[in-house]
This record gives sequence, C-alpha cells and structure tokens, in this order.
Amino acid sequence: MRSPVSGSSIAWRPAISDTLVELADHGSLTFTEVVAENMTPGRLPIGVQELRSRGVVVIPHGVGLGLAGADLPNPERLAHLAALANELESPLVSEHIAFVRAAESPDPAHPDVLEAGHLLPPPRTRQALDILCDNISRAQDALGTPLALENIAALIGWPDDEFDEPAYLAEIVRRTGVRLVLDVANLYASATARGDDPIKDLHRFPLAHIAYVHIAGGRFREGMYIDTHGDPMVDDVGSMLAAFVAQCRQGSQTPPGIMLERDSDVTAAAVLADLTTIDRIISSAHSTREEKSRDLEPST
Repeated sequence: MRSPVSGSSIAWRPAISDTLVELADHGSLTFTEVVAENMTPGRLPIGVQELRSRGVVVIPHGVGLGLAGADLPNPERLAHLAALANELESPLVSEHIAFVRAAESPDPAHPDVLEAGHLLPPPRTRQALDILCDNISRAQDALGTPLALENIAALIGWPDDEFDEPAYLAEIVRRTGVRLVLDVANLYASATARGDDPIKDLHRFPLAHIAYVHIAGGRFREGMYIDTHGDPMVDDVGSMLAAFVAQCRQGSQTPPGIMLERDSDVTAAAVLADLTTIDRIISSAHSTREEKSRDLEPST
C-alpha cells in the first residue's frame, strides 16, 4: 500500500502555527495533523486554513473514540471526524488502538461516565479482539474516509493476553484492512517496558500497511522510558526510526511520511531541532542504500 503522505513533518499546534506556515512556504512541509477534538468544523483555526491554502495535507487525528472499548463507537464522535475529514479534504482519519472510558453514556450501574484521561491498552485476547475489529469496521463504514490506527505506549500488559503486539496488529489488519500509524517512540516504550527487543518487534510489524509514522521525544524515569512528547528524541528511538527507513529503502520503497509530535515545550527552536534530526536520519538511510548499491556494481 502506498502512503498518501511522504517526507518529514510536525504536528500542528497553535504555538508553532507560524513556523509551520513558513516551512510550507519553503516547500519543507507537505502534510501535518490536527487533534480532532480541538477542531470545530466550519471554524478551523486561521493557521490551519493557511496551511490548507498552501496545499498542505491536514489529517484529523482523534484521541477520544476509544475503539477498543466494549461499547459501540459513538455516532456523534464519528460524525465529527467525518466532517473534519470532509472539510480538510483529508486522505484519511487517524485514531488509536485504545480504550479511554468505562461507558459512553450513564446507566443505572454506572451513573457517571468514567473517563481515563489517557490512552489505555486493551487486553490482547481473542474476545477483546473480536469487539475491537467490529468497532473498527463500524467506524470505517461511518467515516467514509480511510481510517488509520496508531499503536499506543503500553507500559503495562494484561495477564490473559493471547497475542504479542506485532501479532495483534497483524491480525487487526488482516481482519479489517485498516491502515496503521506506526508510532516508533510508542513501540519503543511498549517493548522496553515488557523487556522485549524493540527492533525485533519493529521488523514483525505489518509495515506494508503503514499510512504514516509518528516520532516523539521522551526520557527515562526510574529505568523506564516515558514517552513525554516534551523532550528531545532519545538516541535509541532515533536508531529505531533509522532501522525503519533503511528497511523501506531496502525494499525499494519510499518511506511514508514521518511526523514529529510535541505537546509541551512547544517552541520553534525545539521542534526544528528534532525535525533536523529526523531529516538527517532519512538522508543517512538513503545515502547508506546508495553506497551499498555502488558496492554491488561490477568493476570495469
């Protein structure tokens, strides 16, 4: 599957809106992403409208749908995502493989909706997978725009899990045809928390179904990697991104778009520094492939 976006990018945030417009003006930014819950159809921020007027692809990225929950996808939330995708003329909508609440509406047993305020990992059991895949199919039918789902940073696992993460994602793709947003930093956080090798997990992911890639900064806290979205990218996560880009190049494929996310310390200096790192990784992987190709050429 060919990705609808390519190159490096930064997720839109109000504090760096002008910076993104400048990058677009110089041809250095061709796509971005907005948090869907922060957008109102018909009243998009001026900065987002400016990017659209420059031909930048803008993808609505949801955080509150909770497709891995036991309840059906909320029609109003789906309609909101669909309206944004339509107004933005986006090639896809993205969300997360997570549950976020105990119930969408109150009932006698649970008088209050219990919102986690966080993206929580669902149990990787066959029963929970059936529910998730059904919800994904319902969401895809309602959206009218292709859906891509992101792997989350799961620092805990469930004792009854029947799949590891790569096998779980592969089964989701097989059963629903949904595309994926590969979050490299989330993959690193999840794998290291489990004591697994993140590079080996990366190579087992259904990479051919990736719509685009997320990358973010983080830090180690008491021996555990925390995906903070507010620190520089750590070397290990950069190495994973390099391994992914190299794998794409080895398959003679253009890497899908790679997007930096930052939610705190959102300054032009901070995001441009990480963007430079991402561009260097992409360029280095390309140069390495060219060097290997030259090594294989017969001497004359």
